[in-house]
Amino acid sequence: MGRAYQNRKVAMAKTSDAKARVYSRYAREIYVTGKSGGTDPVGNLALRSLIERAKKDQVPTHVIDKAIEKARGGGGEDFAVARYEGFGPGGSMLIVECLTDNANRTIGDVRACFTKTKCKLGTPGTVSHLFDHSAILVFAGEDEEAALDALMMADVDVSDLECEDGKISVFVPHTEHFKARQALLDALGDIDFEVDEVQFIPQTTSELGEEDQQVLDKLLDMLNYLDDVQNVYCSAD
Repeated sequence: MGRAYQNRKVAMAKTSDAKARVYSRYAREIYVTGKSGGTDPVGNLALRSLIERAKKDQVPTHVIDKAIEKARGGGGEDFAVARYEGFGPGGSMLIVECLTDNANRTIGDVRACFTKTKCKLGTPGTVSHLFDHSAILVFAGEDEEAALDALMMADVDVSDLECEDGKISVFVPHTEHFKARQALLDALGDIDFEVDEVQFIPQTTSELGEEDQQVLDKLLDMLNYLDDVQNVYCSAD
């Protein structure tokens, strides 16, 4: 099946500045998730999943706790989700997810990244219809039939399921994320999910030439440097 997805597990950053950016992005997302859905991970499954991912990516406990405490206080910034779409070099397509407290500033910053690399920022819906908004669950295992049976019994709408190199990858619509997660835990026991997140997965991918790849790398570096940018999804292989 070969569904491409980005395992955004963060490697140890080489500089303290890079580490700080990773920690800041997790802290902001934890704060927003806790403020909107409650600060108890038992009742807020999105928060629980996010905390688990942050710990795997070696975000310090004090950063996580501080973000939760801030969300519990009820005050602080009001962040909103902002999503931008555009075209990169060689016909590649990008979706840029942000959390922002100033939409005008954020869209200006994102547009500048596209403009400076001679790429084009599009309007909402320009490329998103060519991506699948999917939840991805990856865990160690080889019995894909048992996993599929568990999901079917829970009436989960499975988009794709594959088993490769001792790992099972499950793709479901983003609205079925926690339903699928709980079904697998109930049926297969205590699973350590290597990937447990919602992503935009390109329906088709394209390979770039060396020159276009350099332009894309520059664009991605510029976008990832922005504080408001949380995730960038790209159709380039």
